[in-house]
Amino acid sequence: MFTTLFYIIIAILAFEFIFSNYLSYLNSSKRSSTLPPELEGIYDKEKYAKSQEYGKTNTRFSYITSAFSFVLIMLMFFLGGFAYIDGIAREITDNQILIAMIFFGILMLANDIISTPFDIYSTFVIEEKFGFNKTTVKTYILDKAKGYLLGGIIGGGMMALIIWFYTLTQEMFWLYTWGAVSVFSIFMLMFYSNLIVPLFNKQTPLPDGNLRSDIEVFSNKVGFTLKNIFQIDGSKRSTKANAYFTGLGAKKRIVLYDTLINDMETKEIVAVLAHEVGHYKKKHSLQGMVISILQTGIILFVFSLFVSNPAFSQALGVEAASFHIALISFGILYSPISTVTSLFMNMLSRKNEYEADKFANDNYDGEELISALKKLSVNNLSNLTPHPFYVFIYYSHPPLLSRIKAIQDK
Repeated sequence: MFTTLFYIIIAILAFEFIFSNYLSYLNSSKRSSTLPPELEGIYDKEKYAKSQEYGKTNTRFSYITSAFSFVLIMLMFFLGGFAYIDGIAREITDNQILIAMIFFGILMLANDIISTPFDIYSTFVIEEKFGFNKTTVKTYILDKAKGYLLGGIIGGGMMALIIWFYTLTQEMFWLYTWGAVSVFSIFMLMFYSNLIVPLFNKQTPLPDGNLRSDIEVFSNKVGFTLKNIFQIDGSKRSTKANAYFTGLGAKKRIVLYDTLINDMETKEIVAVLAHEVGHYKKKHSLQGMVISILQTGIILFVFSLFVSNPAFSQALGVEAASFHIALISFGILYSPISTVTSLFMNMLSRKNEYEADKFANDNYDGEELISALKKLSVNNLSNLTPHPFYVFIYYSHPPLLSRIKAIQDK
């Protein structure tokens, strides 16, 4: 049976590699050097040509990185790489929790070392070439170090807890893990901006002035109590603009990138926030959290049915049933189901984006929102003519032109 599982895993990985690259090719085939009529007034010819070149450059680079990753993972499977790393961990200790921690630690460290040159090229060559990068070498290194620290504490701690649950309860571990992951997810939703973000960025309360005053007027108008309005130094790493809503209850807050504040007029920024408030008022954030928790429970339950089957470990060259090895096999075998699930989640997300746009249009100013969306797309050199099938598979937000049409039709 383990031989069959091995080749099923290889087939899944090969299909995903071919399919994702085909979608990238399909999407790139929609690009044209001629400015489409529907983009007149959004892009000028020079900016449009730059956006097309940015897209082509990233697509070509993605072909290289995905091919490299695919070859690497194939070598890991056919040369027994997972079994080799597992053997190293077992030579160090016989504690099952520590074995898993060492195993994943080696994997993550090796993966990061191998992928870092690609990341450096993307950041300091591609993003630099197109005028986006503001990351210094010092900031990049500090981000890496902090990422390692957080990964070790949070990721390692969670993995240790899950395996501890498994050693105590065996197949019932999924229930305890589900509870722990759910509590942690809610905790992070509420406190991520307070605890994690400050490690990487400086957040300061939005100062008094026209912008804060207009935001508060709008919030009061729609019955949205909002005391926490912050700005963040996004320009520390990139010129790209953004804004997001986070937290629950008294911990909810709006965070504006300084690049957004600098690039947009006051009414455009309020329109963007009206969209974000729309998500909250329509309970999209709560909906997403509930669905995510339910999905996690289902995945853990299904995994609990197979974790003790030695075939899942033997497929990766490890003879005895092993929790951490089975986790890798199961993750790949489950990925087709996960892909289908993500399709429905993206469809739901796109529907929610339309609803949040409608809320901003009904309660503030749709034209200001359109103006803001145009600026965001142009400044980020977004692809405004993606292939419909690519949108269906990958996009969590509708394309700009579809959003503009929906706002204007209401």
